[in-house]
Parts: sequence; structure tokens; C-alpha cells
Amino acid sequence: MSDGAYAAAYEQSISDPTTFWGNASRAIEWITEPTTVLDDTNPPFYRWFRGGTLNTCFNALDRHVRDGRGDQAALIYDSPVTATVETLTYADLLTRVATFAGALESLGVAKGDRVVIYMPMVPEAVVAMLACARLGAVHSVVFGGFAPAELAARIEDAKPTVIVAASCGIEPSRVVHYKPMLDAALDRSSHKPESVIVLQREQGFASVGERDTDWEEIDWDELVTDAEPVGCVEVEATDPLYVLYTSGTTGRPKGIVRDNGGHAVALRWSMANVYDIGPGDVWFTASDVGWVVGHSYIVYAPLLAGATTVLYEGKPVGTPDASAFWRVIGQHGVKAMFTAPTAYRAIKREDPTGSLMAGHDLSSLTTVFLAGERLDPDTYEWASQVLGVPVVDNWWQTETGWPIAANLRGLEPMPIKAGSPSVRVPGYDVQVLDDVGQPMPPGHEGAIAIRLPLPPGTLPTLWEDDERYIAGYLSVYEGYYLTGDGGMIDEDGYLYVMGRTDDVLNVAGHRLSTGSIEAALAGHPAVAECAVIGVADDFKGQVPRGLVVLKGGIDAEGAEGVRICKELVQRVRDEVGAVASLKQVDIVAGLPKTRSGKILRKTMRELADGKVPTVPGTIEDASVLDALGPVLRPGT
Repeated sequence: MSDGAYAAAYEQSISDPTTFWGNASRAIEWITEPTTVLDDTNPPFYRWFRGGTLNTCFNALDRHVRDGRGDQAALIYDSPVTATVETLTYADLLTRVATFAGALESLGVAKGDRVVIYMPMVPEAVVAMLACARLGAVHSVVFGGFAPAELAARIEDAKPTVIVAASCGIEPSRVVHYKPMLDAALDRSSHKPESVIVLQREQGFASVGERDTDWEEIDWDELVTDAEPVGCVEVEATDPLYVLYTSGTTGRPKGIVRDNGGHAVALRWSMANVYDIGPGDVWFTASDVGWVVGHSYIVYAPLLAGATTVLYEGKPVGTPDASAFWRVIGQHGVKAMFTAPTAYRAIKREDPTGSLMAGHDLSSLTTVFLAGERLDPDTYEWASQVLGVPVVDNWWQTETGWPIAANLRGLEPMPIKAGSPSVRVPGYDVQVLDDVGQPMPPGHEGAIAIRLPLPPGTLPTLWEDDERYIAGYLSVYEGYYLTGDGGMIDEDGYLYVMGRTDDVLNVAGHRLSTGSIEAALAGHPAVAECAVIGVADDFKGQVPRGLVVLKGGIDAEGAEGVRICKELVQRVRDEVGAVASLKQVDIVAGLPKTRSGKILRKTMRELADGKVPTVPGTIEDASVLDALGPVLRPGT
């Protein structure tokens, strides 16, 4: 482990968090300075920057315009699905946000009210989020295209005063009409908003105001035309900025609360220290504003840092091909990009040699950051080789809002180890614990937990449900937040996240992580992506099954497929050991995933065990499960 800037920062953040985060808070402009950096009087409900007041929108927009940087690009909207590229300066974005905040205010939205945002990747989504922040209202963004049942559950829980929606979203091959799904969700929900605002898109207009409903329907453009810009509302640091619901497979979704003060401080600090992004740098996060990555690193963090953020309405492949990201990087002079490993696996599958990079100037690119799921060593090696820049894993959760473990490129770049997101980020006292809560020695797997208090920017609780927060996250190990992931810390202090604890196999009494087996499979040159699940076995309790998707151009049928499967079984035996008992690998056309790119291992496991699988509303393509049925359940 380094004894330089990182070690000093980490040690101070754990031993003296008040000083560490008090210093970090100076990067934020406060209306009233906090009286208490860390309020620990009511554990486990710790609060940061008690007594401080601020406005997040002011810190993201107004201060930059005031300080002479109004003409700098704030947001570049790049939409290959509509053939649109639009640049908004900080002054432009401020005007739009202040005006829309005035529009919301005219509809009765005030400090503390909730606003549900149901929109695709368009500038108006960012405008709506920041307008809520400007008013001190609490936004809850729902991923565009969520089915009515999932949308209704979120409306029911958040109880919004207003809903802001678009008429449609646009996929490479189809238009997704949002308004009928919103209408169906509102019909299902006992809570009715006072108003629904609809942004009309020319690719799919929606009927507005023609039904006899409990709510007023208003066209976005008409509303904004009559609105007057408004200023920023002062809010407490501990007041909520947003609620973002996790997409669980069963039960009521969990509303992750993010407060204003801790969120602004943590994201501003992370942008400089983790991602090495500052004022004027161009930053490209290929995600969606409906997910936490989009909240943190498309919208708030880059704007708090005074950077230029790229809002991309497209796919890594198919808009038009696997060169999409390279075009965006070259055209806009991107310094660093952030996306999920799934995106790079998709690119690798379509263009394994990276030939489509030709013709794109990637000289501005210094770093690629990947997160959202485990970064397998093969994808890391491929991306590093074809790009020639550091490819940096980072690990965090919707609940934390910013990285738990990372290679801190701005604070002190460190050697990269394939398979590890590197080290614990300052503020996170990460421990690997055994079944009774004792720390595991280096190199030994256990449950990854974070000693309380969690740092600023993380969830202080769940929306209107303190008991569920304690039961779901704090009840297993006293004084710790349970991440739900298993892993280990090596001798150098590098963290390895091996997968969800419910993805740990128990094979004849031996605990094995699916992550280690997947790493062995992914290392085969023919494999584009893979998943390992544990299925019930009468003799050994559980045995692993491997599912692999091959790279483009490889014949999976006949002798070639048989050869590859045999080689994969042998690789696991060689790299993990015979104890893994992996005897079956199936080649499949695709793996079931959520729209954020996470592989649905639990769903596949239930399918293989003959149970009725729990299919989340966030599944990207349900037909993939249909295709897997005969594979996982022979004879079906």
C-alpha cells in the first residue's frame, strides 16, 4: 500500500472524519455554514453538516455563471437515435432550469414536495431534476419505459404533487410510448398528482388533456411559455434532494434518500479525487438518468465540478454500430468516460479487434471508468489493449451514491490489478467479516460490510421507513452497514468483490464465489460474457452451471462448440480447482439483464431449480429467459 496522499487521506477520513469532511465541504458554497460536521447523537441515524444551509442547483449552475463561466458548455446532448447534437452553456442551462422551476412553482410545487420524473435521455430530464433542486422539492426519477406496475408502485410511495413525463422514448428499432404506460400507472395508483406535464417529442406525440381525470394534463412547451424564472430556495443540508427507488424483484421498492449537503460535498470531492475531472473537462457517462450512475455522474457531480457533461441518447452498439462511443469521444473531446462493463463486452463482441476505432481521434481520452457490475479480467484486458489508456474499475451501490472502492486517479493513481476495483475510498471503513462479525485476515473471503457512520452522500435512511432501513442494512452485524456482497481484501489493501452473498455456492461444504468461476470462464479467448449460477444438487447441495455467450464470428454449433465447452470446464478445474465441480457449460445466445446491465443470476437460478422465477420489471429483454428455459430446464 502507498504511504503517500491516499494513505494520509484515508487515515484521516477514518480517524478524524470531522476534520476531513469539514475541509472537503469548503468546495461547496453554503448559505449558512454547518454548525456540526458529523451529528452522531442518534445512531444509527448519522447526519452530516447539521445546521448548514445551501442550494444544490446554485452550486451546480448559478455559481459558475456568476464566476464568469456562463459561456462554457455545461451539457452536450448527443442523440444518434434522433440525429441531434445540441450544446447548452451554463448560462443556457441556468435559464432553462430557472424557467422550469417557475413553471413548477406555478403548479403549486414547493419545498419538500415530491416530483416524479419519467423521461428518456433528453435535456429536459436534467432541467426537471435541477428545477426541483432549485425549489427545494424532492425529485424521484423513474427509468423511462418502466412498466405501469413498477411506475405505479413508485408513485404510490413518493406521493408526488406533479409528474413530469415525455410522450415517448426512442430505441434503435422502435418508439416506446410513455404516456399510455403513465396513464395505466395512474389508474392503478391510489395517489393522484395534481398535474402531469408532458414533453411532446415529434417521434411520438401523446394526447394531453383529453381525458376526464383527477389530474390536470399540461403540455411542457405551453407551460414554460407562460412561466417566470425563479431563484434558489434555501434548504437544510439534511433536507432530501431526491428519492431513488431500487428495482427489487419482490415487494415494495426501497426509496433511497439522498440529502442535499452530504451529497454535494461527496460528489464534488469524488469528481476531483476519484475521477480527476475539474472545471472545463469533458466527461461522458454512458448510463441513464433513471439509475444512480446517471443521477450522480451524468447530472450532479460534473456540474458541481464545473465540467462539461455528455448526455447520450443511444447504445454502445446499434446506433449505428460498435463505434458509437468512439465517435462521441472524438467529436466532443472527452477526457474520461464512465459506463458499465456490459457496454464494453457488447462492443468487444461486435468488434473484437477494435477496428472500428479507426477514423476517430481518441487523443483526448485519458481514462475509462467501469462500474455497475463486476469487471471481469478479460474485458479489462481487452479494453486496456485496444484503448491504450488506464481502464479503472470502481465499485459502489445505489445506496451509497458514489464509489466505495476505486483507484483514485485524481488523489494518487495506483497500480491496477485486474479483478479489483482497487482500494477503499476515503470515508468508507470497509471490512470483510466472517459469519459472527469478526474481520477476516487478508486473502480470505467473507461478507463485505462498512463500519458506521457511512460517509456523506450515502443514504441516511429509506424514504419514510426507518425500520426497514435498519432491518435491511444494519441488522446483521452491529455497527455495520451490510453491502450484500462478498469478497476479500489482499495484502496490499486491494478489495475484491466476488458477487452478491446469495451468489456464493456451497458445494459439498465448500464455499465458492461465482465470481471466481466466472473469472476463469471469461479468460477464454472465445468468451464474450458469462454467468455462473448455483443449482440444487441432491448429493453436493449445490453445483455450479456455466452459461457463456461467444464472441461474434465463432460457430457455437457442432464440434467447435463442444471443444470450447470442454476447454472451459478444464479452465475452471485448473484455475479454481476440482472442488468447484463445474461439469456443465452451455453456450447461449444471450444472458438476461436489467436495463442497467446487471445479469439476473437469481432469476436463472430459480429457473434451473424448477421454481417460478422472479422477473424484475427492469428486465431488458424477457425473450432471453424464454430462450434459456429449454437450456436450464431440459425437457421444457
